[in-house]
Amino acid sequence: MALGLALGAGPRAAGAPPPPARIDYAAERAAIGRYQDADQRLQDVGWTLARGNARFCPNVVPSIGLQLQDMASYGAPAVAKRALGLAGDFAVQTAARGSPAAASGAFTRNREVVGLEGFDPNQWPARAPMDWTRLVRAHDHVEAMLTEHGGIAVRFADGGTARAEPVEVCATRFELMGEGSTAVADGARVVLGIGFPAFRYPEEPVFAAVVAHEFAHNVLGHDAWLDRNGRRDRNVRAIEREADRLIPWLLGNAGYDPEAGVTFMRRWGKSHDAGLRLRRGHDGWDERAEAIAAEVPQVRALLAAGGAADWRTQFRREIDPAGGLAPRRDR
Repeated sequence: MALGLALGAGPRAAGAPPPPARIDYAAERAAIGRYQDADQRLQDVGWTLARGNARFCPNVVPSIGLQLQDMASYGAPAVAKRALGLAGDFAVQTAARGSPAAASGAFTRNREVVGLEGFDPNQWPARAPMDWTRLVRAHDHVEAMLTEHGGIAVRFADGGTARAEPVEVCATRFELMGEGSTAVADGARVVLGIGFPAFRYPEEPVFAAVVAHEFAHNVLGHDAWLDRNGRRDRNVRAIEREADRLIPWLLGNAGYDPEAGVTFMRRWGKSHDAGLRLRRGHDGWDERAEAIAAEVPQVRALLAAGGAADWRTQFRREIDPAGGLAPRRDR
């Protein structure tokens, strides 16, 4: 996230050089806090979806629900560090609600981190401002430690230490971009821009439906399927339709109302359906809402019968995951 620095505009003599920029650190801290609030919302929902559907995902990983932050990923690292009162570069960003990290009570926002199972990530070299590669390395390291050791000990700059043991979640990371208004999935991540309209929806299940659509692309292997079969409009429409239809399944297993997917599509679609340009890769929003709604009765019946909606075996695919398009069947 690039920081928008506040500039002071005091009086100066004619012809004199401009004074140094005056930085309002309280304003910078507040801006970071607003970004972190949005990120917390995304991580809470992402964790709930990834944990609730872990038994059905083709790939799972151990996780404690911890997300770090690295000052090197800011546009002005020194300003961000001072605004947050940090001596080093790494600190807690979020601990997802319901996760082992949150349950421990130790991973509070902006608590400075100096050790990850014996390694201090502050010692790893950083590149230019807005460098995200070191933060990815830190998260990869945490996941490796959880896999190898069944837990991780985290040391904090205040002298405290916390150890957390993981649980299995679907293998997707959820990331918030500091700008932009899009939502995308790339097979390993779900990425939302902070300007995405759904952040303005107050109901968590409706916001979760947005995340669930992108999450569906990952758990159904859509990116790899498109790589093998091509990104023609026909193929894109098929995987988009499939992701829409999986929304109620993912929501239901996470404890959300499966109907929230319909609510989202109706609310979003009326304002953001881009007509023929969008429809080359998507059905119209009204068709999409109907397709989502058609899944809800089966999801509710499965939840009532066994407590979970097994989309791995019960969900009808639009594509052949190992091949090309599968023939569509009437339901």
